[in-house]
Parts: sequence; C-alpha cells; structure tokens
Amino acid sequence: MGKLAGKTAIVTGAAMGNGEGIAKVLAKHGAHVLLFDINDKVFVTADAIKAEGLQATGYKVDVTNYEDVDRAVKEALQECKKIEILVNNAGVVRIVDFLEMSDDVRDFQFNVNINGVWNVTKAVLPHMKENKYGKIVNLSSVTGTMVADPGEAAYATTKAAVLGFTKALAREVAPDNITVNAILPGYIYTPMAEQIGKESNPDNPEAVIEGIRQGVPMGRLGRIEEVGELAAFLSSDESSYITGTQIVIDGGSTLPETVAVGS
Repeated sequence: MGKLAGKTAIVTGAAMGNGEGIAKVLAKHGAHVLLFDINDKVFVTADAIKAEGLQATGYKVDVTNYEDVDRAVKEALQECKKIEILVNNAGVVRIVDFLEMSDDVRDFQFNVNINGVWNVTKAVLPHMKENKYGKIVNLSSVTGTMVADPGEAAYATTKAAVLGFTKALAREVAPDNITVNAILPGYIYTPMAEQIGKESNPDNPEAVIEGIRQGVPMGRLGRIEEVGELAAFLSSDESSYITGTQIVIDGGSTLPETVAVGS
C-alpha cells in the first residue's frame, strides 16, 4: 500500500520534464494522477504510466486560460469524485536580456508561470476547502528566490512570485487542513535545461550543460524522479505539519560562495 494510495492528484505541465517525473512517482506511490498539459504528449506520458499498471489520465489543458482549466477540473471531478493533491509544475523560461525582452516574451512567462498557478489553484481549491483536506505543491525555483543569471529577469520574477503566493495561500487555508508548500529546484536534467543550453550557446549547448554540471557540488544535474520523490513527500500525510515553506533540491549548487574558491 503506497503512501498516496486512494488519492487523486493533478500535476500540471506533466507531459515531460519535472512534471513527467512527478506524475510517475506519485502514481508509483498509489495516486491516480491526472496529467494536465497543453502538449499532446501528455496522452503518451499518461499511457506510459498506465502501461506500468498504475493509474493515470491525460487532459489537454491551457493553464493560462481559466475557463479551460475549470472545464478540465470539472471533468476530473466527474471521473474521480475528488482531488486531494495539486502539483503546480507547468512553467516556461526564455533567456533574454532585460532591455532586449519584448512584452510578448515577458508576458508569455508571466502567464504560464504565475497565472497558470493562480488559475489551477483557483479551480481546485473550493473542492479542497469543502472536504477540509488538501495538499498543494508549487514549483518555484532557486532562480529568483536565491540566485539569478543574466537574461533571467522575467523568469526570476515569476518564480519569486510563486514563492510569495505559496506563503500567503498557506496562511489563508491552514484552518481548512490544507497545506501549501514550494519546491525550489536547481538544475534538473529536463527539456528546459536543454533549452537554456541552446539559448545560451546555440553553437555548443552541451558545453553549457557541462559547465552547469561542474558548478554543482554533487557533480551532476538532478533527475526528474528526485523532484518527484520530494513532491510525493509534500503530497503525503508524512508532511502533515509542514506548510508555507520552501525546500531546495539543487545538489548543493547554491552553496558555493564563489565559483573559484574550493573548486
């Protein structure tokens, strides 16, 4: 019997990357996972989970559109009758220097990373409040909350906003037996990390990934399943007295005071 047995969990941005890892691990621990993503690959990922004998359902959802989110959540409730867990993972990044960034590129990141979290939470929270139980896990980042690199002004802003949202909402819903926590990943080997490599050095993106690896004290990028295990813990009753907090999972990358000392 897994620690999430009998629970239903929505994971956004679940087609690939951290969302895929989170969905697979939650399902492994017994949850029926509802995968939300705008990419059609969400159905492939859901089918792969079901092929392992686990429970998963894919939904094509645009998290920036509240009406679309509300429609999907209502369909999910018709299917599963309950939603105890929400993992707001959907996120995007574009590496562009502040003065060169168009409003469209800025707003794309704001809409997915901030409004997406807001919309899905708004659609799910009334059900959790009615049942006096819920686990909400938001994917923030070490970027914007602890560190930042050039070109990350918009992305860093969004991830700092997610952390602020986490703390404010946690205080608000604590009387309803709902916990709200944030995961702050460092560099995890995902399509987003590969994209950063391509945008930073189009001629040799692998050199960027290798540079990142060398800067992590543990000597590697994280695995999506490792983020999934942390999300599973925060989604379970093992974390029943934890709310409004953030947990960094970065292999120690935010530990060095400088790049050169001790390298």
